[in-house]
Amino acid sequence: MGAIFALLSQAIQLYTFVLLARILMTWIPNLDPYNPIVRFLIQVTEPVLDPARRIIPPIGMIDISPIVVFFALQILSSILMDLSRSF
Repeated sequence: MGAIFALLSQAIQLYTFVLLARILMTWIPNLDPYNPIVRFLIQVTEPVLDPARRIIPPIGMIDISPIVVFFALQILSSILMDLSRSF
């Protein structure tokens, strides 16, 4: 059972890196939205970010939902890792 929690934690960590790449991607001006890597990052992260955007309103012109999701995933990964150690 602990191995399953550890595997889920690792999968969330991998997804966190993908989300971080998406966050950093927004800082690059004139980025081609049709680039395959850009499309991949958007397609993979949008199912999580879209519901978060509906719940968390932007502060001024800044969308903080990716940051909130990033930290939530880190907390979830930490909880799963702790569970994997206890089993």
